[in-house]
Amino acid sequence: MRNGIVILNYNDSENTSLFLKNIKDFKILDKIVVVDNHSTDHSLEKLKKFENNKIKVVEAEKNNGYATGNNVGIKYLIDNYNVDSIIISNPDIVVKEEDIKLLLNDLEKEEVDVIAPTIREPQGISRGWKLPSFLSELISNVPFFRRFEQSILKYSETQYQKNLTKVDVIKGCFFIIKKEVFESIGFFDENTFLYYEEIIMAKKLKDKGYHTYVDNRVIVMHALSQSVDKSIKRIEKFKWLKKSQFYYEKYINKMNPIKILLLRFFYTLYLVGLQIENKIKKI
Repeated sequence: MRNGIVILNYNDSENTSLFLKNIKDFKILDKIVVVDNHSTDHSLEKLKKFENNKIKVVEAEKNNGYATGNNVGIKYLIDNYNVDSIIISNPDIVVKEEDIKLLLNDLEKEEVDVIAPTIREPQGISRGWKLPSFLSELISNVPFFRRFEQSILKYSETQYQKNLTKVDVIKGCFFIIKKEVFESIGFFDENTFLYYEEIIMAKKLKDKGYHTYVDNRVIVMHALSQSVDKSIKRIEKFKWLKKSQFYYEKYINKMNPIKILLLRFFYTLYLVGLQIENKIKKI
Protein backbone atom coordinates (compact mmCIF):
# COMPACT_ATOMS: atom_id res chain seq x y z
CA MET A 1 0.00 0.00 0.00
CA ARG A 2 1.48 3.31 -1.12
CA ASN A 3 0.67 6.39 0.90
CA GLY A 4 1.29 10.09 1.00
CA ILE A 5 0.93 12.76 3.66
CA VAL A 6 -0.50 16.26 3.24
CA ILE A 7 0.58 19.02 5.64
CA LEU A 8 -1.10 22.43 5.58
CA ASN A 9 0.98 25.43 6.60
CA TYR A 10 -0.17 28.96 7.25
CA ASN A 11 2.32 31.38 8.82
CA ASP A 12 3.75 28.51 10.85
CA SER A 13 6.96 27.56 9.07
CA GLU A 14 8.75 26.92 12.38
CA ASN A 15 6.42 24.07 13.39
CA THR A 16 6.16 22.80 9.83
CA SER A 17 9.96 22.70 9.52
CA LEU A 18 10.27 20.76 12.78
CA PHE A 19 7.62 18.31 11.61
CA LEU A 20 9.35 17.79 8.26
CA LYS A 21 12.67 17.15 9.99
CA ASN A 22 10.92 14.52 12.12
CA ILE A 23 9.20 12.61 9.29
CA LYS A 24 11.41 13.17 6.22
CA ASP A 25 13.27 9.88 6.68
CA PHE A 26 10.22 7.74 7.50
CA LYS A 27 10.40 4.85 5.04
CA ILE A 28 6.67 4.23 5.50
CA LEU A 29 5.92 7.55 3.79
CA ASP A 30 6.14 7.43 0.00
CA LYS A 31 5.42 11.10 -0.63
CA ILE A 32 5.20 14.25 1.50
CA VAL A 33 3.22 17.21 0.16
CA VAL A 34 3.31 20.53 2.01
CA VAL A 35 0.73 23.15 1.09
CA ASP A 36 1.55 26.71 1.98
CA ASN A 37 -1.87 28.32 2.33
CA HIS A 38 -0.78 31.68 0.92
CA SER A 39 1.19 32.66 4.03
CA THR A 40 2.23 36.26 4.66
CA ASP A 41 5.43 35.50 6.62
CA HIS A 42 7.75 34.12 3.91
CA SER A 43 6.85 30.53 4.87
CA LEU A 44 6.92 29.38 1.25
CA GLU A 45 10.50 30.52 0.76
CA LYS A 46 11.62 28.78 3.96
CA LEU A 47 9.78 25.53 3.27
CA LYS A 48 10.94 25.28 -0.35
CA LYS A 49 14.40 24.48 1.02
CA PHE A 50 13.08 21.08 2.10
CA GLU A 51 12.10 20.02 -1.41
CA ASN A 52 13.63 16.84 -2.78
CA ASN A 53 12.45 13.69 -4.59
CA LYS A 54 10.21 12.84 -1.63
CA ILE A 55 9.05 16.25 -0.42
CA LYS A 56 7.04 18.64 -2.58
CA VAL A 57 5.99 22.13 -1.47
CA VAL A 58 3.08 23.73 -3.31
CA GLU A 59 1.42 27.11 -2.82
CA ALA A 60 -2.30 27.79 -2.68
CA GLU A 61 -3.14 30.77 -4.87
CA LYS A 62 -5.33 32.19 -2.10
CA ASN A 63 -6.05 31.37 1.54
CA ASN A 64 -9.58 29.99 1.30
CA GLY A 65 -9.36 28.13 4.59
CA TYR A 66 -8.46 24.75 6.01
CA ALA A 67 -10.58 22.53 3.75
CA THR A 68 -9.63 24.18 0.46
CA GLY A 69 -5.96 24.34 1.41
CA ASN A 70 -5.83 20.66 2.26
CA ASN A 71 -7.66 19.79 -0.96
CA VAL A 72 -4.89 21.51 -2.93
CA GLY A 73 -2.43 19.02 -1.46
CA ILE A 74 -4.76 16.03 -1.71
CA LYS A 75 -5.48 16.61 -5.40
CA TYR A 76 -1.81 17.23 -6.15
CA LEU A 77 -0.94 13.96 -4.42
CA ILE A 78 -3.55 11.97 -6.32
CA ASP A 79 -2.85 13.60 -9.69
CA ASN A 80 0.90 13.06 -9.52
CA TYR A 81 1.46 9.92 -7.45
CA ASN A 82 -0.12 6.49 -7.29
CA VAL A 83 -1.19 6.42 -3.64
CA ASP A 84 -3.68 4.10 -1.95
CA SER A 85 -4.11 6.06 1.27
CA ILE A 86 -3.81 9.68 2.33
CA ILE A 87 -2.57 10.99 5.67
CA ILE A 88 -3.81 14.41 6.75
CA SER A 89 -1.67 16.09 9.39
CA ASN A 90 -1.30 19.43 11.11
CA PRO A 91 2.29 20.66 11.38
CA ASP A 92 2.13 20.79 15.20
CA ILE A 93 2.01 16.99 15.51
CA VAL A 94 4.54 14.61 17.07
CA VAL A 95 4.25 11.10 15.63
CA LYS A 96 6.51 8.05 15.42
CA GLU A 97 7.04 5.96 12.30
CA GLU A 98 5.93 2.78 14.06
CA ASP A 99 2.65 4.49 14.98
CA ILE A 100 1.95 5.28 11.32
CA LYS A 101 2.78 1.67 10.43
CA LEU A 102 0.27 0.40 12.96
CA LEU A 103 -2.43 2.75 11.69
CA LEU A 104 -1.79 1.71 8.10
CA ASN A 105 -2.09 -1.93 9.13
CA ASP A 106 -5.49 -1.07 10.64
CA LEU A 107 -6.53 0.55 7.37
CA GLU A 108 -5.90 -2.68 5.46
CA LYS A 109 -8.85 -4.25 7.26
CA GLU A 110 -11.94 -4.39 5.10
CA GLU A 111 -14.21 -2.76 7.68
CA VAL A 112 -11.87 0.20 8.30
CA ASP A 113 -12.17 3.14 5.88
CA VAL A 114 -10.73 5.89 8.07
CA ILE A 115 -8.34 5.41 10.98
CA ALA A 116 -7.13 7.90 13.59
CA PRO A 117 -4.91 7.64 16.64
CA THR A 118 -5.72 8.73 20.16
CA ILE A 119 -4.87 12.44 20.20
CA ARG A 120 -3.17 13.83 23.29
CA GLU A 121 -3.47 17.60 23.64
CA PRO A 122 -2.58 20.02 26.45
CA GLN A 123 -6.17 19.99 27.71
CA GLY A 124 -6.67 16.24 27.52
CA ILE A 125 -7.22 13.22 25.27
CA SER A 126 -9.50 12.93 22.23
CA ARG A 127 -10.58 9.53 20.93
CA GLY A 128 -13.42 10.54 18.64
CA TRP A 129 -16.96 11.63 19.37
CA LYS A 130 -20.55 11.40 18.17
CA LEU A 131 -22.04 13.53 15.43
CA PRO A 132 -23.73 16.61 16.91
CA SER A 133 -27.34 16.38 18.07
CA PHE A 134 -29.77 19.29 18.14
CA LEU A 135 -29.30 19.52 21.92
CA SER A 136 -25.51 19.68 21.68
CA GLU A 137 -25.69 22.29 18.92
CA LEU A 138 -28.19 24.35 20.90
CA ILE A 139 -26.19 24.47 24.12
CA SER A 140 -23.06 25.37 22.14
CA ASN A 141 -24.81 28.73 21.64
CA VAL A 142 -25.67 29.20 25.31
CA PRO A 143 -22.70 30.49 27.37
CA PHE A 144 -23.34 28.77 30.71
CA PHE A 145 -24.26 25.41 29.17
CA ARG A 146 -21.44 25.20 26.59
CA ARG A 147 -19.32 23.32 29.11
CA PHE A 148 -21.71 20.36 28.84
CA GLU A 149 -21.49 20.04 25.05
CA GLN A 150 -18.54 17.61 25.04
CA SER A 151 -20.09 15.36 27.68
CA ILE A 152 -23.15 14.91 25.45
CA LEU A 153 -21.01 13.91 22.47
CA LYS A 154 -18.62 11.57 24.29
CA TYR A 155 -18.82 7.81 24.05
CA SER A 156 -18.80 5.66 27.16
CA GLU A 157 -15.34 4.78 28.45
CA THR A 158 -16.25 1.10 28.12
CA GLN A 159 -16.13 1.48 24.33
CA TYR A 160 -12.37 2.11 24.44
CA GLN A 161 -11.39 -1.21 26.00
CA LYS A 162 -10.58 -2.87 22.66
CA ASN A 163 -7.75 -2.03 20.27
CA LEU A 164 -10.09 -0.30 17.83
CA THR A 165 -13.19 1.76 18.60
CA LYS A 166 -15.75 2.72 15.97
CA VAL A 167 -16.68 6.42 16.18
CA ASP A 168 -18.56 9.05 14.19
CA VAL A 169 -16.07 11.92 14.22
CA ILE A 170 -12.30 12.04 14.59
CA LYS A 171 -9.91 14.95 15.06
CA GLY A 172 -8.86 16.54 11.79
CA CYS A 173 -5.33 17.18 13.03
CA PHE A 174 -4.13 13.66 12.13
CA PHE A 175 -5.88 10.76 10.40
CA ILE A 176 -5.49 8.32 7.51
CA ILE A 177 -8.16 7.63 4.90
CA LYS A 178 -8.37 5.32 1.89
CA LYS A 179 -7.98 7.29 -1.33
CA GLU A 180 -11.12 5.92 -2.99
CA VAL A 181 -13.15 6.72 0.13
CA PHE A 182 -11.96 10.33 0.18
CA GLU A 183 -12.69 10.62 -3.54
CA SER A 184 -16.21 9.29 -3.08
CA ILE A 185 -17.17 12.15 -0.71
CA GLY A 186 -15.44 14.84 -2.76
CA PHE A 187 -12.57 15.29 -0.27
CA PHE A 188 -13.02 18.12 2.25
CA ASP A 189 -16.09 20.31 1.79
CA GLU A 190 -14.81 23.71 0.66
CA ASN A 191 -17.87 25.67 1.81
CA THR A 192 -16.34 26.38 5.22
CA PHE A 193 -13.30 28.51 5.96
CA LEU A 194 -12.51 27.13 9.40
CA TYR A 195 -14.12 24.64 11.82
CA TYR A 196 -16.58 21.75 11.31
CA GLU A 197 -14.46 20.18 8.57
CA GLU A 198 -14.19 16.85 10.37
CA ILE A 199 -17.89 16.89 11.32
CA ILE A 200 -18.97 17.51 7.73
CA MET A 201 -16.61 14.77 6.56
CA ALA A 202 -17.94 12.39 9.23
CA LYS A 203 -21.56 12.96 8.22
CA LYS A 204 -20.79 12.34 4.54
CA LEU A 205 -18.84 9.19 5.39
CA LYS A 206 -21.62 7.85 7.60
CA ASP A 207 -24.30 8.58 5.00
CA LYS A 208 -22.33 6.52 2.47
CA GLY A 209 -21.90 3.63 4.88
CA TYR A 210 -18.18 4.06 5.53
CA HIS A 211 -16.62 3.22 8.89
CA THR A 212 -14.28 5.35 11.01
CA TYR A 213 -12.16 3.93 13.82
CA VAL A 214 -9.75 5.14 16.49
CA ASP A 215 -6.78 2.98 17.48
CA ASN A 216 -6.58 3.16 21.28
CA ARG A 217 -3.02 1.79 21.28
CA VAL A 218 -1.57 4.65 19.23
CA ILE A 219 -1.09 8.03 20.90
CA VAL A 220 -0.11 11.06 18.83
CA MET A 221 0.82 14.38 20.43
CA HIS A 222 -0.92 17.52 19.19
CA ALA A 223 0.82 20.64 20.47
CA LEU A 224 -2.05 22.95 19.43
CA SER A 225 -0.11 25.62 17.57
CA GLN A 226 -1.23 29.15 18.33
CA SER A 227 -0.87 30.37 14.72
CA VAL A 228 -4.62 30.68 14.28
CA ASP A 229 -5.10 32.40 17.64
CA LYS A 230 -2.35 34.89 16.85
CA SER A 231 -3.95 35.97 13.57
CA ILE A 232 -7.67 35.80 14.42
CA LYS A 233 -9.54 37.69 17.12
CA ARG A 234 -11.79 35.75 19.49
CA ILE A 235 -15.04 37.20 18.11
CA GLU A 236 -14.01 36.52 14.51
CA LYS A 237 -13.18 32.91 15.41
CA PHE A 238 -16.60 32.56 17.02
CA LYS A 239 -18.32 33.95 13.90
CA TRP A 240 -16.43 31.52 11.66
CA LEU A 241 -17.31 28.64 13.96
CA LYS A 242 -21.01 29.47 13.85
CA LYS A 243 -21.02 30.13 10.11
CA SER A 244 -19.63 26.62 9.62
CA GLN A 245 -22.12 25.22 12.12
CA PHE A 246 -25.09 26.70 10.25
CA TYR A 247 -23.75 25.49 6.90
CA TYR A 248 -23.43 21.98 8.27
CA GLU A 249 -26.89 21.91 9.82
CA LYS A 250 -28.67 23.45 6.82
CA TYR A 251 -26.95 21.82 3.86
CA ILE A 252 -25.32 18.64 5.19
CA ASN A 253 -27.52 17.57 8.11
CA LYS A 254 -30.74 19.02 6.60
CA MET A 255 -31.92 20.32 9.97
CA ASN A 256 -35.49 21.55 10.37
CA PRO A 257 -35.61 25.34 9.56
CA ILE A 258 -37.36 26.10 12.85
CA LYS A 259 -34.51 24.46 14.77
CA ILE A 260 -32.00 26.49 12.76
CA LEU A 261 -33.85 29.70 13.64
CA LEU A 262 -33.64 28.71 17.29
CA LEU A 263 -29.91 28.13 16.96
CA ARG A 264 -29.51 31.54 15.30
CA PHE A 265 -31.50 33.25 18.06
CA PHE A 266 -29.22 31.96 20.82
CA TYR A 267 -26.15 32.57 18.65
CA THR A 268 -27.12 36.24 18.29
CA LEU A 269 -27.54 36.61 22.05
CA TYR A 270 -24.17 34.96 22.63
CA LEU A 271 -22.46 37.18 20.04
CA VAL A 272 -23.91 40.35 21.57
CA GLY A 273 -22.59 39.20 24.96
CA LEU A 274 -19.10 38.67 23.52
CA GLN A 275 -19.14 42.09 21.89
CA ILE A 276 -20.21 43.79 25.14
CA GLU A 277 -17.52 41.89 27.04
CA ASN A 278 -14.94 42.96 24.48
CA LYS A 279 -15.92 46.64 24.78
CA ILE A 280 -15.76 46.49 28.58
CA LYS A 281 -12.21 45.08 28.42
CA LYS A 282 -11.13 48.01 26.23
CA ILE A 283 -12.40 50.61 28.71
